[in-house]
Order: sequence, then structure tokens, then C-alpha cells
Amino acid sequence: MPAPDFSKGVAFVRGQYVPIGEASIPITDWGFLRSDATYDVVTVWDGSFFRLDAHLERFMRSCQRWRLDPGLTAGQITEVLSQCVRRSGLRASYVEMICTRGQPPWGSRDPRLAVNQFYAFAVPYVWLANAQQREAGLHLMISDVQRIPATSVDPSAKNYHWNDLTMGLLGALDAGADSVLLVDSVGNVVEGPGFNVFCVSHGALVTPNEGMLEGISRRTVIEMARAMGLETQLRALPADELRGAEEVFISTSGGGVLPVTRVDKRPVGDGRPGPITQRLVQTYWAWHADPAYSQPIDYSR
Repeated sequence: MPAPDFSKGVAFVRGQYVPIGEASIPITDWGFLRSDATYDVVTVWDGSFFRLDAHLERFMRSCQRWRLDPGLTAGQITEVLSQCVRRSGLRASYVEMICTRGQPPWGSRDPRLAVNQFYAFAVPYVWLANAQQREAGLHLMISDVQRIPATSVDPSAKNYHWNDLTMGLLGALDAGADSVLLVDSVGNVVEGPGFNVFCVSHGALVTPNEGMLEGISRRTVIEMARAMGLETQLRALPADELRGAEEVFISTSGGGVLPVTRVDKRPVGDGRPGPITQRLVQTYWAWHADPAYSQPIDYSR
């Protein structure tokens, strides 16, 4: 029997490691039927996890918030994630951990009776922007689609309630933009599909402080900016202020710090990635080599 081909990625499903193309979940799992699940994504760069501890801490906190139990400790999850990467041989990888509600007994709608399930996978590193976009900057559109309010679904705990983000993204793509930003009920920008947003406004770095996921990449940018001595403001960010900002960029595990050079078809600043954005891009990747943030994977095991 030929050995499985793990080169395109590896998944951990029901206690087994399988090629990513063979990974599946039961169609009756509430994670599929109801988006009743949580997840987190950690990246591997040059053979090391970046900020794995922070991602694990958030994943476990999200599980607690949604009353899910992955059935594994943080240490056991680390071993599963490491095995997925190790078996794939990937040196740059996008690694996801997931906990779904599972399924309660047939005829029951009591989520407390469901058997929660843990899944994980590692695939080649995912960039939210291609090489040309990373060089020239992204074009974002601010949608009139409102993000689900925090009083309905807590955005600080990761979830798959993305229909608002998806509808906003479709509208932006149809209009010729690269991606989208959603707003809250009073017109402040909050987040996009899979990323946080920052701008340089009157010389200060500004990012929304509520109504969005508090991304690990966002945390990293804030820490980098403060280490550089940049004034950093966590507050409401009106859409018009973003449109008139000197610089705009997004933060995401899918590429780190990514410049934005157009908002709603109009150039940001001089239409090129700004100096603060470029400094943060360089620092973000430099931090990947810092032992304080990286955890090497033993590929020899």
C-alpha cells in the first residue's frame, strides 16, 4: 500500500492524520449545519510557529466563551499541530485548529448533549494579498453592510458567523476592489474578512477598539508600534477619517502587515505604501526570528 501523500497538507480528523484532500467532517455536525464552532489560525514561518502561545490562549478562551470543549490540553493541541506540520514537511504553513459542537442525539436540540469534536490541519502558507498587491497596496471598499453587533455574537471569540462579511466582500469584488471593510451601526469601520484595519491619522496610529476580533497580528502591530515610540490610539474609527488618512494598512495572519493604497477608489496619501507601514512590515517579519515569539518545530521526529 503506497504511503499517503502529505505534501499538499495534513489534517487531524477523528484521531487520525490524513492528507488534506481526504479530510472531512460529518454532514450532521452542528459546526457545519449551524456554524456552531470556534477556531484559530497560527502560522509557521521558516520552520517555526509564530506566537503559538497567544493563539492557543485565544483558542481556549474562545472554546470557553462558546461552551465548547476540545477534549485536549493546550500542550496536546500543540503536539497535534506540530505533527500536522511535521508530516507535511512544510516550512511555511497556515495551521488551523477547530472545535465544533458535534451532534446531540437524534431528536434533541439541546447543545449540552452534543459531543464536541476537535480538528486541525496544516496547508501551505496562505497570503491574503498576492505579490503585486503586497508591493503596490490593496484597494479596499467600505461597505454599507453592518457587522453583526457584539450584543448578538461576541466578535472577540473567533467564530464562523461570516455571512455579513461574505456579502460585503461580494459587493466589493463586484465593484472592482480587492477586499472590504464593514462598519458598525453608527458608521465606524470595524474589520474585514479575516483582518483588522489600521490607519495613520494626524501622525498617530489608529485602530478600532470594539466590534471586531482582537487579532494576534493586531496585537503584534500595537506592540511593535509602541516599541517604536509611535503614538497609538485604540478608539472608534469613523469611515470618513479612514478615507482621509495619511496611511492605511491591514493586519492578518495571512501576510502580517499589508499596505492599503486605495479606499473607495480614491488614493490613500500619495497612493503608495507609506513610511510607517513599511517600517511595520519590516519589523513584523524581523520579529519572526525573535525566540520570544517563535517556537521551532522538530522535523526529525
